[in-house]
Amino acid sequence: MPTYFTISGVKIQLFFQDHAPPHFHTSIAEYKAIISIEGAEILEGGLPKNKTKIILEWAIEHKELLMEIWNDLND
Repeated sequence: MPTYFTISGVKIQLFFQDHAPPHFHTSIAEYKAIISIEGAEILEGGLPKNKTKIILEWAIEHKELLMEIWNDLND
């Protein structure tokens, strides 16, 4: 499970040959969430409220980079 980024203590991971739709995995302490890259929305799980806001804003700002990594791992 490669960690590509750590944002405000939240690990951002993308996996090789993962299922659609394009998404990334997050974790901090006992919290885990799967977040869509296209819509920057939580698909599964959850994060603390203050971390959710930070991560979703970060995902919107870095959508192109996240899609590039996703495509490299899943082509």
